[in-house]
Parts: sequence; C-alpha cells; structure tokens
Amino acid sequence: MFQPVARFAAESLRYSTDLILPAVCVSCATPVTRHNLLCAKCWGDLVPITAPYCDRLGIPLPGYDDSGPHLSAQAFTDPPVFDRARAACVYGGVIRKLIVRFKFEDRHEPLPLFLRLTREAGRDLLADADLIVPVPLHRFRLLQRRFNQSALLAKGLSRASGVPASVMALKRTKRTKAQVGLQHDARRTNVAEAFNVGASGRRAVAGKRVLLVDDVITTGATANACSTALLAAGARAVDILAVALVWHGATNFLDEGGDVL
Repeated sequence: MFQPVARFAAESLRYSTDLILPAVCVSCATPVTRHNLLCAKCWGDLVPITAPYCDRLGIPLPGYDDSGPHLSAQAFTDPPVFDRARAACVYGGVIRKLIVRFKFEDRHEPLPLFLRLTREAGRDLLADADLIVPVPLHRFRLLQRRFNQSALLAKGLSRASGVPASVMALKRTKRTKAQVGLQHDARRTNVAEAFNVGASGRRAVAGKRVLLVDDVITTGATANACSTALLAAGARAVDILAVALVWHGATNFLDEGGDVL
C-alpha cells in the first residue's frame, strides 16, 4: 500500500520540479528531457573505460583483445595492495569539470550522474562486496569543505546496491598535503601511514571484502595507503571504485591546464 503512495508522491514532486525548474544538462545547462542528465554533446565527451583494461589497476589497454583478464606491465612491476580497481571514465573534459565543481564548489548536481556511472562500471565489484567504505578526509579538511564527496558516493552506492556502507570505519589521522601537483613517489610518501581503522572500524571490516570508494584514481597512492590500513585491520580483501581515473595515455585531457586530483 505504502509503496504506490510513495511512488506517486515522488513522481508528483518530480513533475512539479520539472515545471518550476526545467531540466538542463548538468555540465553546460543545455535543455534536456530529465534532470541530472548530460546533453548529447557532453555525453559524447565522456571517455568510458571498457574492456580491455588491466584487471588489477583498471587502466585501459588499447590493442589488447576483449577476452581478458589482462594485466598491465605496471601491475606486474609494481603490484597494488588492493585486488582490483575500476573507474567509470578517463579523467578529463566534461567529467573533470563536473568532479571539480562537485568537490571544490559544493555543487551536488552531478552526484546522480556519478552514481549511475559508477554503478555500471563497478557492477562486478558491488556484487562481490560485503561493505562499502569511502576514502576519508582529515577532520580539518572536512570542516573546510563541509562534506566528504567520497562519503556521498559511498552512501548512494549503498542505497542503490543494498551493500552496507560504513563511512566512519576508516579515518585519516595524518593531516597530509593536498595531492594536487605531487608526483608519484611524493604522493606515496605524503599518504604513508595517514589512515587508520579504530576499534569499531575493525569490527566492521573484519573478514569483509571491502569496496573502497573515491572520486578519482590518480597514481593509486591513496588507494594503496587506505587498503594497507583496511587489510591490517582484518579486511579479507579490498577493491577500488571511482568515478574517473587519470590515464597517461589521455594526453589530450591532461594538457587542458586543469588540476589533476
């Protein structure tokens, strides 16, 4: 009885919203048919990461066949602490603009789009996950920003998938520099031992396959540091899911002059 009523209320609210605030592209404000969508031009700017890709790092492997799984040279020479990483898109263009807007300008309009993209990209990871955990912010950074973008992603993925989320299981105990502009080794040093799992977090992650959620994977330094803390706390395994991944084959994007997160 209550579900049809709730559905009717939601549809009525959506219809009223459409009348008052016409739906526009979340990137360029071109009129679209529904809220929280991209227009055809901006959608065409996205570079989705699809097979073939590295099964460990999630980076595209152009020229490989689709049969998979494949491992990149980087995964062989410098294997990550986590098991698998997946991202929905290559970082750049429209997706970069939306992430920066979401993360630094307190604009949450892109969140439904991010959730749609990550649900699709992380379908297998979500199916295997026992617990979703966001990459945490240090408390001072959280006070400045007022929200943790990774926690919003984790909560949304939890609601959509039914996999429980624990936004407090993993804590950032070291106030690190911003990773923007740091090279690979500097990033790794910057976040070394920056994360910790407390007593309640240990109970939450013990024996679980944890899905760690972030907005962008750059070098994997943060993902590795978080995974190290989660595994030390008793997690069975850690996978990574992000909206976007910085891929150095995408030089046309990295030359745009924007910050790489």
